[in-house]
Amino acid sequence: MSLIRFDDVSLDFGDQKILDSANFAIENGERVCLIGRNGAGKSTTLKLLSGELQPDRGEIVRSDGLVVAQLSQALPEAGALTVNEIVRSGLHHVQVLLDDYRERAMSDLDAAGLQELEKLHREIDALGGWHIEQIVDATISDLDLPAEKRMDELSGGWRRRVALARALVQKPGLLLLDEPTNHLDIVTIEWLEHVILGFTGAVLFITHDRAFLRKLATRIVEIDRTRLTSWPGDFDNFLRRKEKALEDEASENARFDKKLAQEEIWIRQGVKARRTRNEGRARALLAMRAERATRIGIESGARLHIEEAEGSGRKVIRVRNVDFCYGDQKLLDAFSITIMRGDRIGIIGNNGVGKTTLLRLLLGQLEPQSGTIKHGTNLIIGYFDQLRESLDPEKSVADNVGEGRTYIKVAGKDRHIIGYLKGFLFSPKRALTPIKALSGGERNRVILAKLFTRPANLL
Repeated sequence: MSLIRFDDVSLDFGDQKILDSANFAIENGERVCLIGRNGAGKSTTLKLLSGELQPDRGEIVRSDGLVVAQLSQALPEAGALTVNEIVRSGLHHVQVLLDDYRERAMSDLDAAGLQELEKLHREIDALGGWHIEQIVDATISDLDLPAEKRMDELSGGWRRRVALARALVQKPGLLLLDEPTNHLDIVTIEWLEHVILGFTGAVLFITHDRAFLRKLATRIVEIDRTRLTSWPGDFDNFLRRKEKALEDEASENARFDKKLAQEEIWIRQGVKARRTRNEGRARALLAMRAERATRIGIESGARLHIEEAEGSGRKVIRVRNVDFCYGDQKLLDAFSITIMRGDRIGIIGNNGVGKTTLLRLLLGQLEPQSGTIKHGTNLIIGYFDQLRESLDPEKSVADNVGEGRTYIKVAGKDRHIIGYLKGFLFSPKRALTPIKALSGGERNRVILAKLFTRPANLL
């Protein structure tokens, strides 16, 4: 029996169809990658699998006792809770049972009450609830997490590891991972691959990291135009078969449209078409029109244009003997570098070593404790922020990018904001949607759209 199965599942958000009579199943031991365009409904599908959302129509069938744990795309809040407290919160449902058991055990129980207590004991037993402290400690140790550190002391990558620990501590039969490599360093991604390969349950994950996908996926499931399609085999096999499927679809649509055009010419002939013996042909034409009206077209690719500002000086940024500490943690020690015009520099390193801090120092958002950072002449910086702090979640895509303007200047020309956003795959309706209603990938496209409205000579 499948761990979980979709039977003709449909889900709408307002008048936007997310899934339409979708069917698929996940078997134990599978590692399924769910792929699709930003905003197609990948994260929403995970919420259906986890039970966070219910379908409008159709049924989701789960095997008895299935535990589903989810690592969401959003980072855990950087608050005052410790790592131990966040990981332990993954077992909140077990803690509730333990508290209930202890309260009942302290009471005077009749025979029926004792039976209920015994049933509760077996339920806690099955969940390993008597060893909750050991489970939490072992998971924290396995992930090499600083148990007593507060979340607001951790980098984005470390907070991602804590969120994964919160999911794994539940011992799930189905693990749902939404963009699990976001904010992770290379070493941690390799470690995560090892963890997933050793996981005995089923995994369904969303990723745009092709190396991660190729290494882990035993099957591809694609969400495309409200349908879920299963593609057995690896990612390269999917790419080959998908290309052929799109070619076949285009050919079939062309044949259909040609036939429809011929029938439209026939119906306009009037008297001949209205003869009794032609009523069946007329009904068939109505059916063809209805079928054509429901066709969902294939979206084109994004059209990105980076507007370059007037050239900067030859020396873009000069850093000399910079020291920087967070508390008693030294991140930079007598660091020096000269960034030249035309350089393309990648900054790598483990989570928490100071990669984003270095960028913020270069931007001037932070001041070094010693040393100097000097910007060259005519320097105009465009900054893509991993935490998306430049976006107002309450405002629409158009208002965030256009800052209230109907027209914006791009490459020296006035562009209507809606037309400009079409190049970033936002339909006119989607362009008026608040940021808080967008997927993570869509929000990244908004940042790019906003970034590219301004000339820059350093990204």
